[in-house]
Amino acid sequence: MKKITEIEKIGKGARYRLFLDGELFGIFEAEILAKHCLKSGEEYDDMFFDELLIENGDYACFNRGLSGLEKSTKSEKMLQDYLKEKGYPIACINRAIEKLKSYGYIDDEAFCENFISCYASSKSKRKLKYDLLNKGIDINIIEKKLEEKLTSEEEEEKCLIFAKKYMKNREFDLKTKQKLFNHLAGKGFDFGLISSAWDKIKNNSEEI
Repeated sequence: MKKITEIEKIGKGARYRLFLDGELFGIFEAEILAKHCLKSGEEYDDMFFDELLIENGDYACFNRGLSGLEKSTKSEKMLQDYLKEKGYPIACINRAIEKLKSYGYIDDEAFCENFISCYASSKSKRKLKYDLLNKGIDINIIEKKLEEKLTSEEEEEKCLIFAKKYMKNREFDLKTKQKLFNHLAGKGFDFGLISSAWDKIKNNSEEI
């Protein structure tokens, strides 16, 4: 058995230091302490305090995750990385994420769709795929949403727009062509689309 010898409030927040037998046991959320009506002088066995630690960790991790999602939409992997950086144990993180998913706060398909909608006009399909993979979105979800959201004609038109913007006030020489190809390849457009865009703007250079 261990005795609660002190419950000390931390600053102006809702967190407390819990002391057992005169030694600091951990920092706990006010709601967890209130739920169990813990008071100085009370005694509990080791199992109770072990379970209290887990419950407190899950509660704190969930709330931090929710707070992070309120600031900005995140994929499951992004939220996992965010909570890892905050120092929460992986077990707590996994339970928090499953709970947040069950409430609909995390939805990788919706995240993927929104990301594509936001950046469809400024990123190539390949760049969108690369960015989404880095955010932990499953490749099958990415390919499905890209197929739904972007047509090959739209990708071709996008490449042409980037090419026209780059070639504005530039000479149509070999060196500039190579730079254009490198520029557009860096944005994720394939060789065929870049070649087509080059031919179109070269043949209609007066429109740039």
